[in-house]
Amino acid sequence: MPNLDIVGVSKHYGTIAALDDVTLHVGDREYVCILGPSGCGKTTLIKCVAGIEQPDQGQIFIDGRPMQNALIEDRRIGYVFQDIALFPHLSVKDNLSYALAVRHAPKDRVLTVANEMLDLINMRDRSKSYPRELSGGAQQKVAVGRAIATGSHLFLLDEPLGALDALVRAELRYDLKRLAIDLGLTIIHVTHDQEEALSIADRIVVMKRGKIVEVGKPSEIYLSPKSIFTENFVGETNLLEGRIIETNVSSCVVQLGSHKIELPVSGKVGGQRVVVSIRPEFITLTRRTTEIGGGWAGRIKQAAFLGDIYRYGVQVDGETDMVVHVPSTGETGGFAVGESVNVALGKSGHMLLFNYPVEGLEKETALE
Repeated sequence: MPNLDIVGVSKHYGTIAALDDVTLHVGDREYVCILGPSGCGKTTLIKCVAGIEQPDQGQIFIDGRPMQNALIEDRRIGYVFQDIALFPHLSVKDNLSYALAVRHAPKDRVLTVANEMLDLINMRDRSKSYPRELSGGAQQKVAVGRAIATGSHLFLLDEPLGALDALVRAELRYDLKRLAIDLGLTIIHVTHDQEEALSIADRIVVMKRGKIVEVGKPSEIYLSPKSIFTENFVGETNLLEGRIIETNVSSCVVQLGSHKIELPVSGKVGGQRVVVSIRPEFITLTRRTTEIGGGWAGRIKQAAFLGDIYRYGVQVDGETDMVVHVPSTGETGGFAVGESVNVALGKSGHMLLFNYPVEGLEKETALE
């Protein structure tokens, strides 16, 4: 089963560094999602792995074998594109068996594999259908099955669900994960869909401007990222600029506007500029009355119902805008635009503390 090692890979297009000294190990049977904004180098990276592009520097190894001079067909890689590239004149069954047929495999072997793939993607009843007669989701299932039929165990998926409707996309991503587990596949799945990556990946690789920002399990990437970029890019968050005003052995006090909060973080210096991050779901809103004061005073500026949550834009203390998520099944909900509220940031363990970026917060969180 394949292991993949990408070592110091760089790729330039003129003066643009599409990849800049990228190093990554992907283990056997691991499902890795590469996540990042458009133009960050995700697709260029897997094209280098596939042999479609050649790196300017660095090496790529599959099972310890260098790929520098290996032909595309000798790498034994399955590749699934966002643009569904099925042969329009071939039936589902013939599309599935195409790779073996052109290699002149024995007819009984071609038939057996085609039938296995039909069962695997649950499309035996559509075996005689042509691509134009299938939905987008069904076409992409056939494309995945055709790739698996090649006998490859290393798969590169380049935005394979990007062209599909949201409901179909959600269903098909779990099918991909199931196939990976059942067949013992190693998969690198490129996506810009954060929910997609969080829901199916064993590990997530976050990229920006041709570099890997960080790598971690989905829970680590979402709850305890190492960088402000990751915290801001993967899901919504509130980034609050502040300054250290007091330090202790195991904690520090941060001044945020007119408020002070204590966080269980050591190693900071008094006067240091910092950024406090808190996810919208960890903030609590309650109605504010003349009898009930305290907390942070807020006013609802925007309100949107998103099914499972209400999403509120809240102006806090007349100076800071925050995003707050409130479960739609909760007793608190249905705040009106203009309504006064109390804002509670919740437990300190739900807040992350970052050093203020050298190049500024706006540049650090920029997607380009």
